[in-house]
Amino acid sequence: MSALRRSGGQIALVVLACLSLAISIYLTIVHYNSHVPVACPASGFVNCENVLASNYSFVPGTSIPVSIPGILWSIVALMLPLAVLKFGPELRQVRIAEIVWGILGLITCLYLVYAEIVQIHNLCGWCTGVHVSVWVCLLLAVFFFQDSVNYEEEEEVYE
Repeated sequence: MSALRRSGGQIALVVLACLSLAISIYLTIVHYNSHVPVACPASGFVNCENVLASNYSFVPGTSIPVSIPGILWSIVALMLPLAVLKFGPELRQVRIAEIVWGILGLITCLYLVYAEIVQIHNLCGWCTGVHVSVWVCLLLAVFFFQDSVNYEEEEEVYE
């Protein structure tokens, strides 16, 4: 596996984490500042205002908006591929951590999508952007981990 291909995958993970981070920061600002409008339809099935005003927009049992854990998830999701880029793809533990972190993010997203569709009966376009980003991060992390394992096996054969 070429260095460009290895680093390209990690750069894609960095970009997705940055996108997720930007959306999570925006949603946190919207939550705490009523003067910032939600740039999303306010009627129909895609209705960010209904989703963001629901009880499901908070961490259960708290007054913390779910966008704050979204910020934290995104920061860790950003740091992991940066670590791989800095220290090299040989750090198998970091590649595994990318997968585990993606799985945790996906489980959370599945719960939130369930809440949006089944409980609230609306989707938030911004939230969906984060959910898609998390899903793609996990898929890429699995793909590039498997690709690195295959590459290591090929190197052993040629040695």
